[in-house]
Amino acid sequence: MTAAITVLRAGMLASVQDLGRHGHRHLGICPGGALDSLALVLANRLVGNPDGAAGLELTMGGCELRFEAATRVAWAGDDFDARLDGQPVWPGWSVPVRAGQILTFGRANRSRKKAGIRTWLAVAGGIDVPVILGSRSTDLMAGFGGHEGRALKAHDTLICGPSALTTAQLERRAFGARMPSGHTDPADGAIELRIVPGPELEFFTVASREQIWRDAWRITPQSNRMGSRLEGPELKRKRNGDMLSSGVIPGTIQVPPSGQPIVLMGDAQTIGGYPRVGVVIRADLWKLAQAPLDGRLRFRPVETAEALAAWGEQKRYLAHLAQGLLSMGWLTPAQNPLHGETHAD
Repeated sequence: MTAAITVLRAGMLASVQDLGRHGHRHLGICPGGALDSLALVLANRLVGNPDGAAGLELTMGGCELRFEAATRVAWAGDDFDARLDGQPVWPGWSVPVRAGQILTFGRANRSRKKAGIRTWLAVAGGIDVPVILGSRSTDLMAGFGGHEGRALKAHDTLICGPSALTTAQLERRAFGARMPSGHTDPADGAIELRIVPGPELEFFTVASREQIWRDAWRITPQSNRMGSRLEGPELKRKRNGDMLSSGVIPGTIQVPPSGQPIVLMGDAQTIGGYPRVGVVIRADLWKLAQAPLDGRLRFRPVETAEALAAWGEQKRYLAHLAQGLLSMGWLTPAQNPLHGETHAD
């Protein structure tokens, strides 16, 4: 069974994203994909999709969608005061949708406690757009993939792929799953990100190295899918000079001449010439993807062993989610994601 979605309002930035376009960095092609892959995997499992099915990444809310056929939806991230035909619905829930119903996401509210900036919406069957270089994700900078290589706009029509769900499963009552929560500093609400120190950390003065870990950093409005630009104390190098460009990955923290760090995100370049003072561990990237503009971050240095342990903990969370869905009869053993890949590599 397939469904179609009409975009009535697209909001500030909505795009089709899956788990990314991997294996092409040597060609200068960024991985892209959902900035919070954990949220997309969670939403996909709640509607009976494979982990890598394409969904929608919504930024700052303001999106309105009409479903032209009965289906099922789930999302994870900020709720943006989401409503289905005017009735409140919540992230982390799997919700049946009838033909003609309208799902509306309100605008992001920075004043609301624990407000975020993005949410990831999955629809039964996944968003069916062409696969380019192994992915359905939209590369907004290069202008390919997703829906016509661009952000969504009003009057767009999205086709969903065939869903493996039965009619009874599509109509099943709403149910939810526990969503992970990020650690914040109780004193100032700063989001803690664990960082593996980078190869050029020693380029900076002792005082600046101490400030990296001690001070809180504000996420500026100049941030986007390429990188989160931070504001805080000026990080000063011991001496000026050029350095050879080196490989960078999502989570890399670069420091340009301004001394204000940039944390690279999924759509960032594949090489860079600014000093790398650290990298956000993979298990914490979802926190950064959901962090609001003007939100505050605090970095904590960790060893590789702790980074690997945190990644293992995240995989166990997904395994427990799969087991819970199996035990409640939502997934059959053949649909169990544990039999395949559970996350983007």
